[in-house]
Amino acid sequence: MSVRVRYAPSPTGSPHVGNIRDALFKHLFAKRYGGVNILRIEDTDRTRYVPGCEEEIVESLNWMGIEFQEGFTQGGDHGPYRQSERKEQGIYQDLVQKLLDSGHAYWAFDTSEELEEMREFQKINKQAIGYYGGMWRDASPNQVEEAKRAGKPGVIRLAIPRDKTIVLEDVIRGRLEFDSNTVDDPVLIKADGMPTYHFAAMVDDHLMGITHIMRGEEWISSAPKHAWLFDAYGWDRPIFVHCPVIKGKDGSKLSKRHGDTRCLDYRSAGYLPAALANFIALIGWSPGGDRELMSMDEMAEAFSLEGLQPSPGVFDLDKLKWMNANHIRGLSSADLVAAVRGVAEDPEAEAYYRKAHEEKEDPADKAIYLGLATLRTALGEQTELAEKMIALEQERVTTLADFGAAGAFFFTDEPEIDGTALAKWKGQAHIPALFDAAIQYSGSDYETFVKEYAAANGFEKLVPLQVPLRLGLTGKTSGPGLFDLMAALGPERIRVRLERAKGIFA
Repeated sequence: MSVRVRYAPSPTGSPHVGNIRDALFKHLFAKRYGGVNILRIEDTDRTRYVPGCEEEIVESLNWMGIEFQEGFTQGGDHGPYRQSERKEQGIYQDLVQKLLDSGHAYWAFDTSEELEEMREFQKINKQAIGYYGGMWRDASPNQVEEAKRAGKPGVIRLAIPRDKTIVLEDVIRGRLEFDSNTVDDPVLIKADGMPTYHFAAMVDDHLMGITHIMRGEEWISSAPKHAWLFDAYGWDRPIFVHCPVIKGKDGSKLSKRHGDTRCLDYRSAGYLPAALANFIALIGWSPGGDRELMSMDEMAEAFSLEGLQPSPGVFDLDKLKWMNANHIRGLSSADLVAAVRGVAEDPEAEAYYRKAHEEKEDPADKAIYLGLATLRTALGEQTELAEKMIALEQERVTTLADFGAAGAFFFTDEPEIDGTALAKWKGQAHIPALFDAAIQYSGSDYETFVKEYAAANGFEKLVPLQVPLRLGLTGKTSGPGLFDLMAALGPERIRVRLERAKGIFA
């Protein structure tokens, strides 16, 4: 199968989950069939242009591991890849003139007041809202020239044929039919001379040899306009693929309340790009069977358009956390340390959790951003201990940012002791002798030490020994395996902490 697809964002805001899934699907599709994925910038609406947005788009795509073979960042044979630059080269001017000459497009000089009156009339009379020709669709050449001489601002519109059924095949939804009398005439060239999406995107798709137009299902209502534009030129239509929308678990449109939607916020929050890609790809696509945890290469190998679903995909934050935790478990020691270091040294991660705490006053978020600062220092000054902590917490954390809060006790000899647990164990007679024995133990096999101590002192179970030791060393009642933990801390840290704890538990 020949595959040429394009990801064509507008530089009007930060890339969010929906944008990134669009780019990801195209990356997987092109990789699956050895095709070409193109990165194009659709920047014809200069009033909404956001400086710095292009850079964030590229940064997001690079972080996610989404690849392109052509585009505005690497060039190619079909450039330029910014529509504003293509407009300056006159690409659209010559092509829109062909439509005017063939009668498939026309000039319209309606004022904003006239357009508003038209819409109000349509509302009052319960008619379809849209521009269906007005006086200008059938205006004579003399009327058009007179309007131009008078200096009236005009637009060029596509003349949708009337009394016709426009039919197109969509890969996901099959045959789609549209009554052309309900399809309004879209603007192709705005009054300022800039092309609209309806025109520039389809023209560029043809000139760049795009084989599949993959986009969100919100564009289905525009599909007959785009299909007819290809027909008006006598061009072969690309294959249309309208992907399902993403909704929250409550069935509503995805928004901030369902979790972060900006792509790079997930980096700050401590998610692995591989896990995020895995999660997003499965929102609306099924690889078949019960496969869930997959690498990028595995997803590309399995990807097919037939696996795309017509029903909306659901954004489930709990599912993302589960996937991220599993991807963390699968990292090698070196890759895990590098990933944790990247988050700990990223000022955006600390700022992300500080902001989250300030907005929600959640102590868990505060613990994370304070923990990240501690971890950043530890990675520089206590590297060996920090790496041991990361290895011990690998099976317990959900995100990379969790390592800071989860392992903060490793780097202080005065960890805060859980008050509820302390109240239960404080004053128990066997604890001072237990702590003294642990302080005096100079070996490294702490499991054998605790078991032999239990046998020698008549303890049938290890809990009365393990819990006080854990509390004295970490301040917590849960965490990594106690014996692995003690081995990581080593005799000197154990001595210092238990000497302090003796006074607290007395």
